[in-house]
Amino acid sequence: MGKLKLEYIWLDGSMPTQGLRSKTKVVDDSKFTGKVKDLPDWSFDGSSTMQAEGGSSDLILRPVAMFDDPGRRHAKLVMCEVLNPDGTPHPTNGRATINDDDEDFWFGFEQEYTIWDPEIDRPVGFPENGYPAPQGPYYCSVGTGNAVGRELVEEHLDLCIDAGLNIEGINAEVMCGQWEYQIFAKGAKRAGDEIWVARYLLDRTAEKYGLIINLHCKPVKGDWNGSGMHANFSNSELRKAGKKKVYEDICEKFRPESRISAAIAAYGAENEQRLTGLHETQAIDKFSYGVSDRGASIRIPIATVESGWKGWLEDRRPASNADPYKVASVIIDTVKG
Repeated sequence: MGKLKLEYIWLDGSMPTQGLRSKTKVVDDSKFTGKVKDLPDWSFDGSSTMQAEGGSSDLILRPVAMFDDPGRRHAKLVMCEVLNPDGTPHPTNGRATINDDDEDFWFGFEQEYTIWDPEIDRPVGFPENGYPAPQGPYYCSVGTGNAVGRELVEEHLDLCIDAGLNIEGINAEVMCGQWEYQIFAKGAKRAGDEIWVARYLLDRTAEKYGLIINLHCKPVKGDWNGSGMHANFSNSELRKAGKKKVYEDICEKFRPESRISAAIAAYGAENEQRLTGLHETQAIDKFSYGVSDRGASIRIPIATVESGWKGWLEDRRPASNADPYKVASVIIDTVKG
C-alpha cells in the first residue's frame, strides 16, 4: 500500500496582508479518488494563525482545488477555504464572498513581485549601498546585470506548468529584481485558487535560494516602479458586446466614490504608496479609463477595440499584495451593479 502527501494550503489572519500556511496530510493512495470533493476536511489551530482565540481554536480546512506537486514525490497541492466549526465561512475567507457560481467571469491576473536578498535587505541586483542604474534596461531584459534572478523565475515557471496551473507567461519587470507571471482562468474562484498556489510555489522555491519573495506594492521608495497585480476581467457581456458604449457604461460603474472606496479597501495594503499618478498608475483618489492608457485606473486593451469591442478590461489598481479572491469579488459586484 502506497502513501500520498496532500499539502493543505490556506490563508491566515495576518493583517493587513494575509499570509500562506500549509501542512501535510499523509493518506493511503488506495483511498485517494483524485477528486477534490472526496478529500477530507481537516482542522488546525486558529489561535496560532491569528484566526481564533486559544480557548476555542479549532477551525476547518475545506479543500476547493487540487494540483500536482512537482516539487515533492507522490504529492498533491490542495488549496483550502477556512471555515468556522459550524461550517460557515471564516471572516478571513475572501473566496466565499465571490458571486460567480456560474463562472461567467474570466480573470487573468498579472502578478508582479520583487526577489529580495535578506542579507542586504534590498532587491537582488541592487548593490549593498547605493542603487543600480536607473530604470530602463530591466523590463523584459536579458543579460547579466539586467535580468537578475532568472534561475529562480525559470524554476518557478516549470513548477507551475508541471503542477497544471494555467500560467500564460513570465517577464522581467521595470525595476531591477522585479518580475511578473500571468495566470488566466475561466471562473473567478479558480483564478484566485491558481494565483495563491502559484504564490505558494514561488515562496517555497525561494527558500532553497535563501531569498524572499517581496509582495509589497512599493518595496523601494523613490523613482522606481511599484508592484501590482493587474486584474484583466470579462464576462459574457464584455466578450460579446460589439459596442463601445457597453464598455463605457461598465467602466462608469467603477466611478462612484463608494465603488472607488470599496475597490481600494480590497486592492492591497499601502497601495497609496504605489498609486501616485506616476510610474504607470492613476492617483489613488482619482478614477479614469482609456484605450491603451496605462496611466488610467482601467485600461481598455487595444486588442478589445480591434476585435470590434469584444474582449476584456484591465483594472490596473490592485497591488501585488492584494488577495485575488477579494479583488475579483469587488469587480464582479461592481459590474453586476
